Amino acid sequence: MPATRTQLRSMKGAINGHKTITLTASIVQEEMQDLSDCKMHYPLSETECNALKRVTPHRWAVYDFTRTIPCGRVTTYKDICVALGQGLPRSVGSTLRNNPFVPFVPCHRTIASNLYIGGFFGEWGTGANARGGQKNTGLQCNRKMEMLAQEGVEFSANGYLADESLLWAARG
Repeated sequence: MPATRTQLRSMKGAINGHKTITLTASIVQEEMQDLSDCKMHYPLSETECNALKRVTPHRWAVYDFTRTIPCGRVTTYKDICVALGQGLPRSVGSTLRNNPFVPFVPCHRTIASNLYIGGFFGEWGTGANARGGQKNTGLQCNRKMEMLAQEGVEFSANGYLADESLLWAARG
């Protein structure tokens, strides 16, 4: 399903002395986009990072590492911990669940260490495997699987990585 981007465009005309603003929506193509070209501001200097006090040094490390996961590859929450030399898989999952830099930090490229699809937007698993009570529909993880499929990463019907050669285990 293509995403919709909303754009504000300023018009030359004015109504009652006020500049008019036109809101237009455009469909984003389903082809893969290079996230390095993303126009989102991602703070890189220590001064900018300190301005966002709610983001801890551990979270910055997770976001910085996750940015390096190549398109069409996945890594595990545990591999991120090993590469960083800090944290636990649950802390990585919590950090990615609260990712304020989507899509610049591609959190959808992280899966469980048993190669299961894992979580996405606070839900864990798909269909009958979904955990978290009634509020967990499994739809978010299905969305994660669709995003990864667009990148060439396929999962079995029960949510496990189909091709282990796509597992990326770089060390930080």
